[in-house]
Amino acid sequence: MQCSHEAITDALTHGDIDIVGRMPDSSNATFLVTIAHGDINAQAIYKPLRGERRLRDFEPGLHRREVAAFLLSEALGLGLVPITILRDGPLGEGSLQFFVESDTREHYFSLFEQRPDLHDRLREFAVFDFVANNTDRKSGHCLLGLDGNVWGIDHGVCFSADFKLRTVIWEFGGEPIPHHLITAITPLATTVPLQIAALLGDDEVLALQERVQWLIDHQTFPIDDSGRRYPWPIV
Repeated sequence: MQCSHEAITDALTHGDIDIVGRMPDSSNATFLVTIAHGDINAQAIYKPLRGERRLRDFEPGLHRREVAAFLLSEALGLGLVPITILRDGPLGEGSLQFFVESDTREHYFSLFEQRPDLHDRLREFAVFDFVANNTDRKSGHCLLGLDGNVWGIDHGVCFSADFKLRTVIWEFGGEPIPHHLITAITPLATTVPLQIAALLGDDEVLALQERVQWLIDHQTFPIDDSGRRYPWPIV
């Protein structure tokens, strides 16, 4: 569907939501929904607070982290995360993310191996995931959209104050970080946008700034010396 960013945001914010069904293989309640607003009929992913499974290391409200991840991607000017908003739905408050049509045969590993033209995009994911402290960047969480863009999904377990990075993207470890990415993240070392900070704890905001400063100081992609910072399953 070819619609502007503003039109999609407006539809997600004000449109009528109807549940189509529950997404398979999701540990939390995750629903495919339709959105109807004016001339726009679209699909979205709805993750209500009521459907969350309690975790030992994250407070309830993973849907708010989904929204924070989108806002972080926008603040960095990367456009990695589909438009995601916070709103009430059929099962109460949750995140609502524009559904990206994608080639389901593709994922991070296939893209890295077969699409060197997309490596710069994947480097952006590596920086984003470090800043967001993503604990669950599976290969299948990188989608090759039918629009040709690579999109990132499933960011509910990001932004912990404790360093918990788990990702499949380690191939760039030790390489210099491109200058434009250092430029993009540098403002966050001193000021995190209020929209993002309001969705996180104070300690999580401070930890985010510390991770940004680490990247600024080192100027290289991190290396996993332990070999353990992978999610499971990896795809």
